[in-house]
Amino acid sequence: MLDAGRTETLLEVNNIEVIYNHVILVLKGVSLSVPLGGITALLGGNGAGKTTTLKAISNLLHSERGEVTKGSIVYRGERVQDLDPAALVRKGVIQVMEGRHCFGHLTIEENLLTGAFTRRDGKAAIERDLEMVYDYFPRLKERRKSQAGYTSGGEQQMCAIGRALMSRPETVLLDEPSMGLAPQLVEQIFQIVKAVNEGEGVSFLLAEQNTNVALRYAHYGYILESGRVVMDGLAADLRENPDVKEFYLGMSDDGRKSFRDVRSYRRRKRWLA
Repeated sequence: MLDAGRTETLLEVNNIEVIYNHVILVLKGVSLSVPLGGITALLGGNGAGKTTTLKAISNLLHSERGEVTKGSIVYRGERVQDLDPAALVRKGVIQVMEGRHCFGHLTIEENLLTGAFTRRDGKAAIERDLEMVYDYFPRLKERRKSQAGYTSGGEQQMCAIGRALMSRPETVLLDEPSMGLAPQLVEQIFQIVKAVNEGEGVSFLLAEQNTNVALRYAHYGYILESGRVVMDGLAADLRENPDVKEFYLGMSDDGRKSFRDVRSYRRRKRWLA
């Protein structure tokens, strides 16, 4: 298991505030860190601020009239919040967007090769990495000549992650990888993320609503509510935390509960007291 106490910090988000359209406050003092070689989960319900946090890191807010108005984002000791997205990709940080954004008119293999567009290490190295991606995603190898727009949701999610790996990233920001996928496919995607993390040393910051599966594969987790971090800790500790089990996992000491049973918990927010 990753020893967070002995691992170099790769990415630091320090007390950032994000405002859209100069008036809508979305993130309110969010701080988090991603260690080298770690899988860090950013958890919370729809609208909690997970995607905004990832876009703040990858500098994609401006296209949506958003901006970081306070705090700092530091990657390997350098402030990066004013860099353009392409410059951040060259530093090894790439985001896999929510919703499996593939080029529908291109084949799976053509999609993967677009991920190597910024590379300058030669065709042989790119071919080796293409085979590496196919090793992690054998289904993509089977469908390599298929038009991406006609593949399944799971295959498109694999393609999006594989395309990111073709850029030889150091850190991947992965947004809602389980969205719209059957449970079996979700498990498969997370197993591949774990394998890439361990086999290639790629660090992951993943935003995910599926708290249960995310905490089984992550090393550390942050829980967001209404644009604030309300809890963080080792993933194993969060899985056993009674507050997390009751509200986010639908479990308590009395067994599984429905959302109706625990929805009043949102009003109590014991960890904010």
